[in-house]
Amino acid sequence: MYQPKLEKDIRCPLEYGLAVFGGKWKSRILCVLAAKEVLRYSELRKEMGNITDAVLAVTLKELMADDMVVRKSYDEIPPRVEYSLSEKGKTAVPILQSICRWAGAYHKEESENTWIQCKKCDYR
Repeated sequence: MYQPKLEKDIRCPLEYGLAVFGGKWKSRILCVLAAKEVLRYSELRKEMGNITDAVLAVTLKELMADDMVVRKSYDEIPPRVEYSLSEKGKTAVPILQSICRWAGAYHKEESENTWIQCKKCDYR
């Protein structure tokens, strides 16, 4: 995993929020977990559409480091791992819904190109 040479110098709450929600996949993963509540890795990958395993794994680790997602591992054979939103992650859902409503008012996308998650979103 990429390790930055310098520590992040976040001086503004907005910068922190953008670091937590930023990137192509973080907000989408949060929205999928908000809708489905608990998903196994393979189910989450299927819901995400065209994300690679490497990107999903790294993004989940970043979301767990930011305390947005919880990983629960079961001591079973075969091993079972489930992902869900943490309490902190659940508080972000209304913010993402608000951004989605705002963006929906200004961004019109052809329905055939809309992401799987966005087609299921009630907030457009």
